[in-house]
Amino acid sequence: MIVRHLGDTDFKTIMECFLSAFENYFVKMPTDHNFYKQRWKAAGVKFDLSYGMFDDDILVGFIINAVDERQGELIAYNSGTGVIPDYRGQRIVKTIYDYAIPDLIKHGITKCQLEVITENVKAIKSYEGIGFKKCKHYQCFKGAISQESLTNFKVREVTFDIMNWNALPNQEFYSWDNQTKSIAKGEFNYYQVLENDNIEAYFVINLDTGYIVQFEVLENSTSNWNTLFSVIQSIKKDIRINNIDDRLISKIKAVESAGLKNTVNQYEMELMLK
Repeated sequence: MIVRHLGDTDFKTIMECFLSAFENYFVKMPTDHNFYKQRWKAAGVKFDLSYGMFDDDILVGFIINAVDERQGELIAYNSGTGVIPDYRGQRIVKTIYDYAIPDLIKHGITKCQLEVITENVKAIKSYEGIGFKKCKHYQCFKGAISQESLTNFKVREVTFDIMNWNALPNQEFYSWDNQTKSIAKGEFNYYQVLENDNIEAYFVINLDTGYIVQFEVLENSTSNWNTLFSVIQSIKKDIRINNIDDRLISKIKAVESAGLKNTVNQYEMELMLK
């Protein structure tokens, strides 16, 4: 078997391996190839800095990296790691990283990052063996909002460029796919919640899937959170939210009060390459 980058591997081959590796995973993964094309484009995936293990010409394992400069580091963010069932137990992920890390360093990458479900103990131990360390703990939610309907609000749909991102709270707590550099390349609608023409809250949502990538109140209060979720409910009742940093206690309480259920939790892990 041999490791090489995925820049010369067709998308269909990558997807067949990906879906095989994630069959019977902790959460049900989408199977639509176009979903991943859009998601990985938004994330900034670079297939020539992503890597696969090949048995002859068969792709049996992979690490798919998005690459971008964020927080002052040139980061390779692992958008997906997997090994197909027949090849597990052979330390393939470690072997791929043994190949990938020198190549990433050669291309100026200073940090590797990934997310892993907290119940996936084998994967966590594997990443720790490579040198990754836990740095954040995220909670994920989904369900139908059961917020009391309010009418004393005004909502305004805007564009990405209208949002004053530098003035919005908690940007440092968002995970890779929910950071502004990723969502700018995605398919989302942007809404501001107003009171007396002042912005009180905002949210960013994919209306087709109900996936909310960002939402915040500018002043933390129960009434502001209630108003925000009432507005969201008026636009999309069934929603999904990934990766709320568990340090944001008021935010998590507001999500739970709105009737959403915690479905899975994740660690963010990082490996410094400097």
